[in-house]
Amino acid sequence: MKASAIANANIALVKYWGKRNKELILPNNTSISMTADGLYAHTTVEFDKKYKEDIFVLNGRELREGSREYDEYIGLFLKVVREKTKEEDRVKIVSNNNFPTAAGLASSAAGFAALATAFNKALNLDLDKKDLSILARRGSGSATRSIFGGFVEWKKGEKKDGSDSYAEQIASLTYWPDFRMIACITSKKQKKISSRAGMARTVATSPMYKSWLLGIEQDIEKVKKGILKRDFTLVGRTSEENCLKMHATMITTQPAIIYWNKSTIETIQSVIDWRNKGLECYFTIDAGPQVKIMCLEKNVDSIIKRCKKLEGVKDVIVIKPGEGAKITNEHLF
Repeated sequence: MKASAIANANIALVKYWGKRNKELILPNNTSISMTADGLYAHTTVEFDKKYKEDIFVLNGRELREGSREYDEYIGLFLKVVREKTKEEDRVKIVSNNNFPTAAGLASSAAGFAALATAFNKALNLDLDKKDLSILARRGSGSATRSIFGGFVEWKKGEKKDGSDSYAEQIASLTYWPDFRMIACITSKKQKKISSRAGMARTVATSPMYKSWLLGIEQDIEKVKKGILKRDFTLVGRTSEENCLKMHATMITTQPAIIYWNKSTIETIQSVIDWRNKGLECYFTIDAGPQVKIMCLEKNVDSIIKRCKKLEGVKDVIVIKPGEGAKITNEHLF
């Protein structure tokens, strides 16, 4: 009853922001992402009678029952798994991310996709990819997309029980081999407002939230079409516009939620300037200060050189489409 899994983070091209059901983590809108090669969570789980309590260690730090980080995430997810499996043994979970955690790089997506995959193996659940994405969703909404590789769509679904809210692959990781994202890390600090809390506040108070939802289906249609046709301009332009619309709902939330810092804004302005001068690239930003620049492989070196000259950019990571969550024989304990 021991298993390990690795899952990559994903970067949303059409964002998920807001839930219609908090307990089942059902989204208000469909979303599309690219699974990010190389930004991964590695997780080992073991159910055994020798454990007197559940143990969770994240990046070398033990989180205990009673803390917000534990209770709102791991605690609730374990409850879901135990209700589903009737498993009574306690579990030890050790998980490491190879990139900044809770900083706007989808660490929870990678973490819960890896955790769900490891549970599936350790408990012999024999879930297929669809049902595995539904299970991962109960830990973190965006984790449903990290189960798959390449370009992925998470369908919002309509049913109250969430049985039709799951992810499907649009195109494999090899379908568009020259599509790239360059992540500009402007801060490695944990954000003050979690995505979960930020979403709830936005849905409750932003006067622009209804407008955000009205344009989502059109954005989904354009990005999906762009991926299948490998139309970089259509994907890049639509994704950038979608990102700005999402952040507009945050900025108009009461009180305002602004994840950006000075370097975020400088990078945004630089991308627009480079594009106006003939270097085609677009930006997208999730719930954090990091800017991901979409480009084609032929322009990667030129953009990296420019990014490294920007004040406040602490690190630059080149990301290509990656594979979905998988089992590994390398255990962390």
